[in-house]
Amino acid sequence: MIKDIGYLKILKTGPGTSIQDKGRVGFAQYGVPTSGALDSRSLTWVNHLLQNNHSDAVLEICQPGLQIQFDSPTLICLAGAKAAIKLNGGVISSDGIHEIRESDLLEIGYFEQGSILYVGIKNGFQCEKIMKSRSWYAGITAEVFAKKGDQIPYFTKQDLPNYTASKARWDFKWSQNNIIEAYPGPEWGLLNQNTKDLIESMQFTISELKNRMAIQLSELLPNSLPEMATAPVYPGTVQLTSGGKLIVLMKDAQVTGGYARILQISEEGISILAQKQPRQLIRFLVKKNL
Repeated sequence: MIKDIGYLKILKTGPGTSIQDKGRVGFAQYGVPTSGALDSRSLTWVNHLLQNNHSDAVLEICQPGLQIQFDSPTLICLAGAKAAIKLNGGVISSDGIHEIRESDLLEIGYFEQGSILYVGIKNGFQCEKIMKSRSWYAGITAEVFAKKGDQIPYFTKQDLPNYTASKARWDFKWSQNNIIEAYPGPEWGLLNQNTKDLIESMQFTISELKNRMAIQLSELLPNSLPEMATAPVYPGTVQLTSGGKLIVLMKDAQVTGGYARILQISEEGISILAQKQPRQLIRFLVKKNL
């Protein structure tokens, strides 16, 4: 297949639109965060349906109000949040594969369910690869979030690509699960039994403090743990601050931290948590036997 370069142009966008892939692995020793898609389940799904490499870059959309235009034919695939989406003014499904022709306009409206929508494209978006990843991150890539007028490259053919429509359907129900699978962190054993019981029995509220770096939960917990030295942390690490707040680190989190690391949530748990909206409730299922 002959591949030419086409461009997706950003006509309008809210905050939080970026290019993401599987992230940067192996650079934490240099202080470089993992980054990558907040919801890896949705990333994997769109690349699977498009028959891309599993790590090909996608567009991650965290707010409604995006308008983008394609200057060349391609295929796109949508997954993640259930949203109101129009292609050239006509309503389309917010999941599955869609044909794109020259000058097609895609509009992302309100999010009916979930918090993040992914737009995958055949062969992935072709932004510059730095440290084995195309994921945008401040200080690493030239772009951090998309802005009006940006043009994002992708491979295209001059003829409309041929494909067989997949009958596989995206299941929007999985992200509505409020149970977050977690494992004891390095400092879990230092907690008193009362605090452990609270963590395992309480419902926690997603606060408004939610971004690509971390999600803060609203409820406070009793905490008598002493201050600890700075230690490694990872996406999915749940920290307990000295003031009793729980902070769940996400994909753009720093690589070290000084708060107690009481839990580590699974990759599936990170995806579910990423799709939650502020004021929604979650519970931790702490799996002690591996």
